[in-house]
Amino acid sequence: MDDIDAWVWWLIGAVGLGIPLVLTAMPEFGMFAVGAVAAAVTAAVGGGAVAQVLVFATVSVALIAVIRPIANRHRDQRPQHRSGIDALKGRSAVVLERVDGTDGRIKLAGEVWSARTLDADSSFEPGQSVDVVEIDGATAVVM
Repeated sequence: MDDIDAWVWWLIGAVGLGIPLVLTAMPEFGMFAVGAVAAAVTAAVGGGAVAQVLVFATVSVALIAVIRPIANRHRDQRPQHRSGIDALKGRSAVVLERVDGTDGRIKLAGEVWSARTLDADSSFEPGQSVDVVEIDGATAVVM
């Protein structure tokens, strides 16, 4: 196998490593694919088989050792965005109609919701501010 064939094989290997990257979303395959591209460049400029393998191993391991921990830290620091009814928990609302342990109306996030108190013995009068503890079906449970 001459040098031109070696770089082609490395590029085929890089593409082959890119396929499981797309299918499994495992970034390590992408790092190995970049190592294979670096080995292809080494082969294209005339590097021998030992140099190609060393470049592949060095680039792949370096990317895994450097990029993976950075990516893990970045993933762990992302804020978790709540949506739907989970986004309503913990929000404040204003009582529109008396809220007790069985019934009532509040204005929550610009919409009118049916509501009941968390503690069946307590009640809130119109105009008071309440906190949403949970959403039970279409009813906000407040305190």
